[in-house]
Parts: sequence; C-alpha cells; structure tokens
Amino acid sequence: MAAIPPAEARPRRPQVNRIARRHGALTDMETAARAAYALRGNDRGRLTVAAPGLYPHMWSWDAAFIAIGLARLSPARALTEMETLLAAQWRNGMVPHIVFSDGDASYEPGPERWACRDLCADAPEGAATSGLMQPPVHGIAIRRILDAALRAGPAERRSAIERIRALWPRLLAWHRYLAEQRDPEHRGLLTIYHGWESGLDNSPRWDAPYAAVVPPASFVPFVRADVHALDALGGGAAQRPTDLDYTRYQWLIEELRQARYDDALARASLSFRVADVLSSAIFAAAAEELATVADELALPGMDELIGHADRFRRGVAGTTDGDGFAADLDLRTGRTLRTETIAGFAPLLSGGLAPAVRRRLVDTLFSPGWCGHPALATALPPSTSPSSAAFDPARYWRGPQWPPMTWLLIWGLERSGEPESAAVLRASALDQLSDGLFAEYYHPFTGEALGARPQSWTAAVALDLVFSA
Repeated sequence: MAAIPPAEARPRRPQVNRIARRHGALTDMETAARAAYALRGNDRGRLTVAAPGLYPHMWSWDAAFIAIGLARLSPARALTEMETLLAAQWRNGMVPHIVFSDGDASYEPGPERWACRDLCADAPEGAATSGLMQPPVHGIAIRRILDAALRAGPAERRSAIERIRALWPRLLAWHRYLAEQRDPEHRGLLTIYHGWESGLDNSPRWDAPYAAVVPPASFVPFVRADVHALDALGGGAAQRPTDLDYTRYQWLIEELRQARYDDALARASLSFRVADVLSSAIFAAAAEELATVADELALPGMDELIGHADRFRRGVAGTTDGDGFAADLDLRTGRTLRTETIAGFAPLLSGGLAPAVRRRLVDTLFSPGWCGHPALATALPPSTSPSSAAFDPARYWRGPQWPPMTWLLIWGLERSGEPESAAVLRASALDQLSDGLFAEYYHPFTGEALGARPQSWTAAVALDLVFSA
C-alpha cells in the first residue's frame, strides 16, 4: 500500500494512511468475482440496467462506467454497451440520459412523459429516450476499452478496433453537440438545463438555481416511484431528494417539453440554466482521451478534440479559487456558485492548474473537511463536505460517498501526476467495496450501504479498481 506523500507535498493524515480491511471483508479477487456476478445479473442482453427495481433502464453515464468495468471482463461486451447507448443518439448529436428498455413501465418519468418523438424531430426513431443528457464519460470508456482490447488476442483486438471505428462518427457528433450547443458563448463550460444533467441531482450546488424554479399552482406532479422502491431496502424518503425537489424536477421537464427540446429555446427560456464545472472537466478529459484514440487508430478529428480539451480545461481552471477549488456559474443571474461539494475537485480531472495550486487542491482533498475527517468510516470523499451546512450524510448527493466519484478522482490523480494519493484512495475504495453489496452510495460515518443495490456502476468500478491495483 502506498503511503501519503511527504509533508512538503501535503499534510499527513494518519487516519487516511492506515487502512485495515474490516473483519469478514472480501478479498480483492472475491470482490471482483462478486462484481462480475452482479453485472451479469443486471445484463439484459445488449444493455445493463442501472439497478433492477429502482433504475430498470439504461442511464448514459452509468453505461460508460459499466463499460469501463466490463472491459476488464470482455472488451467485446463493453463495446456492446456503448453501441446500444449510441444507437439511441439524437440527430443533433446529443446522447440522452435515459434509454428506456422494453417491458418495464414502473419508472417515472417514462417515455410518455418525455414525449420526445412527438415534440422534436431530432429524437431517434428506434429507441424511446429522455430529452436530457448526462456527463460525457464515454470518451474515457472508449479509451479504456481500447486499452483492454490491445492486451487481448489478435482477433479480439481487430474486432474491437473495427467497432470503435464504426462508433467514431457518433462520438465526434456527441462532442460537437456539447461544444456547439452547450457552450455557444465559448466559456469552456457546459450549460445544463436540469440538475439531472449533472448526474448530481440534488447536490447543494443547485440549491440557489432551483430556488428560482417555481411551478405554477395548477401543476400536478406525477407519482414518485423511487421512494417506494427503496422502502423495501429500509431507506425510502430519508435517502432521496425531497418532494419539493421532485416537483421542481418535474416542472423543468414540462418547460423542456414546451421548448420542444430545442437548445436555442431552452437556453432562452428555462428556469434552470447553469454552467456545470464537473461535467466540463469530464468533457475536457474525455476529449483528450478520444484524441489519443484518434491518433493511435488514424481516425479523423484529433485536432478538433484537442481543441475541445484545451478550451474546457481553461474554462474549468478559470472558475477556481486560490486553492484550485472550482465553482459552477448560474447563467440566469451571473452568480458564481461556490459550494463545498465534490465538484470542486473538477480540475483534478481536467488539469490546467499550476503545480503548486494542484498540490493545494490535493491537500484540500486529504484535509479534515474531506477524506481526513475523523468520523469517516472509510477515508473517501463525501459528495458534500461534512463541514458544509448543507451536509446530510444519508440523502443522495448531499453527503453520501459515491464509488464512481471516487473512481474519477483516482483516475484524475493518476493522470495529473499524483500517483501516491491515487493509491491511497484506491486502497480505501477497495475496502469500502469489499462488503460485496455494491450499493448506489454509502453513509460516510457508519459505512452503511444506501440506495439501490446491486448498482451496476458500483460493481463496474469495483472490477476496474481491483484489476488496476
């Protein structure tokens, strides 16, 4: 196990440095075997549902993380996940945040609520989807799949390369959509129309923008299915966004319907329009990863992708404070949204910080406000800092620890020249995941598994972490 880097690089955190597996915890290989079993159980042939019961469909950034995990088992099956998702791409290049699977109408809002094909000519004909997007992790997944395929036999390697070539126009179209339609002002920051697009639905990042979302008195919200699905696991309402949150979420869908999912109309009319620094950092990193694929496989668009990466890296860096901690921007009010959430570490994914500032940001990550908090069951970053007034240890993105977010930070630390810090987080992550439950998220103080389980993306990152250790 790697030690915390020396004091001149960052403060010593003994509670982070000493990691002992819990009694009865699985070994790494047992964790990997159980994760593979969980993914197989959630496999529906050409897609892996996020979690049976609560999330019985395909979610966009879940699918990318799932493909990263599946690449450790089968690059071919990982590519099938990406092919299924990208087959539902809109004509304008957007990759929708939900692709609905057949035969399960329990999830709300379902296809009829979105009515995408009825309202927008850009919606795909062959798949029922939502009208939103999610963070563009897909380029990172394609790079990981290619890396796995290059280690495979000749036939599997050739097949994977040809399938990536076939997907390439869709991947470029996705990145062009993001750069052109979600950043027309060239800030280097992606505009989102809904907290769902950030993936961090009810994060304190969005408290101020959501306060401006005021549904009319005549609006009748649909019945929530999420709370009832979790009741059987002993969670329910205490772990989920509030009814007020959901009413706002639902009203924003109605506003999108009224805009007929047209980006120009949405940018002018929606009650929620925010520049999302974490999605922007992921986009910068994903564009850079795809640029390396283009270079290796002699595919078009490398210079374009490098341009996207540079633009959004600068955009993210431009939001940071003196310690490198990043902030979102409310585009309706012009207000900078400085919150104590995990999104502040976005520059560790995109890069662009001076070395001294990067070291201060890593210091912050291992400080008592984050991974070094003395009450943490496992020394991993909560979604919101325990020092924040908005912190809620059990409620969705307001406090719990999320394994895919840990994975992103480990990956970002490795690529930004902080391998020792990455190794410390990896050891803690494997300890957390050695319960074999693969929960959607975890209580930071008790270590309790929360949310849906087994959650496919949690199982997927467990697989990848085991085999990259």
